[in-house]
Amino acid sequence: MAQPAAVPVGAAVTAVRQASLREHNLALVLRQIAAAGRPPSRADLATATGLTRATVSALVDDLITGRLLTEVAPTPRSGAGRPAVGLTLAGHGPAGLGLEINVDYLAAVLVDLAGTVRHRTVRRVDLRLVPPAEALALVGELITEAGAEADRQDLALAGTALAVPGLVTATGLVRLAPNLGWRDVDVPALLGGHPVLGGRGLGVDNEANLAALGELHAGPPDSANFIYISGEVGIGAGIVLHGTLFRGARGWSGELGHVPVHPEGRPCRCGGRGCLEQYAGQEAILAAARLTDPPTVDPASPDEGTGPAPRRPAVPAPVPAPGVAIGRLVEAATREDPVAERALVEAATALGVAVAGVINLLDVDTVVLGGVYAPLARWLAPTVEAEIRRRVLTAAWSPVTVRAALLGGDAAALGAAGSVVRTVLEQPARWLGRAGR
Repeated sequence: MAQPAAVPVGAAVTAVRQASLREHNLALVLRQIAAAGRPPSRADLATATGLTRATVSALVDDLITGRLLTEVAPTPRSGAGRPAVGLTLAGHGPAGLGLEINVDYLAAVLVDLAGTVRHRTVRRVDLRLVPPAEALALVGELITEAGAEADRQDLALAGTALAVPGLVTATGLVRLAPNLGWRDVDVPALLGGHPVLGGRGLGVDNEANLAALGELHAGPPDSANFIYISGEVGIGAGIVLHGTLFRGARGWSGELGHVPVHPEGRPCRCGGRGCLEQYAGQEAILAAARLTDPPTVDPASPDEGTGPAPRRPAVPAPVPAPGVAIGRLVEAATREDPVAERALVEAATALGVAVAGVINLLDVDTVVLGGVYAPLARWLAPTVEAEIRRRVLTAAWSPVTVRAALLGGDAAALGAAGSVVRTVLEQPARWLGRAGR
């Protein structure tokens, strides 16, 4: 039998390898600068990466031309010779736009390559009875506003991501967002054609997932296994294992708010009973503290489709300014008001029961309290920790830390914007190719 001929190393194969190598090296240099404690020089980069100085210089020149890097004043040197010019991420190049749509507010955050927030806006509005197309039209207004601000600050929009409190497919279809009343809403089809987006598309993900990613990159280096709990009207969870977001088989993990803590308890908007959010969600806590009316739930679940359709207001109803009700709760708890304290203990107990189950399954070592839970962490954390000690099998040997989120109420929008920025940092060659067109 004749032996197959050897495959020669042809020019086409070599060209592919060279292109791939350049892409790898561009990303290597850019990541090195992003992680540096002080602006490194070209010589510093050559030493750190093992690349030749000539290669580093050529890569840096490309990154500067593409507005990804900028030169800064040289740092003083103790030895002889001229001080070297430092390099840092450009603040006038690509930026990521992060958006969030939630039950009672909309948010937009514009973040530059260095992670600096260049624009932020929050609009308080009750969206529970607003049709998806109308709600997304309001998001479109925030995109227009952010686009104008990007132009004013000489920023190039690299991409946009939207955080939604619901089940989101890989294509951006919102299968179900119970607290918004959404089912099978094709967000990219409704919003992706916005002129500011320029045909670059729109990323859509669960809000707790994006908040968890933001917390991962904002947190300490050893923060690699945690559950991020987003406490709003609903309760979502972003699960990070070994530094990677855990999405589940279909990308729908983290619906902590619909874990039953009282199987025959209060009815929930999802159609079930006794869900966690009915005891530890924002509305439930405020009602128990006698700061708002108790939440009402349509007796017809989203699956039943019975009864008269809810009245859809032509104009979304405004809601109180951000944090007003929660601020009043913090004030009441600070002065040790017994009603407020009891409401927080009851919510934290229910939350601790649900979280303990997650820890028994996943063995995470940190619980991050985000959303409205962050300013309430002082009162929630002790009871959550007590439930974990009571219910987690390994608690005696492997204590779990419960702490407030670092990013506060902007976590989902910041995480969304950060996901865009990190794509540029990880794949600068793609941005350079786009910028050169």
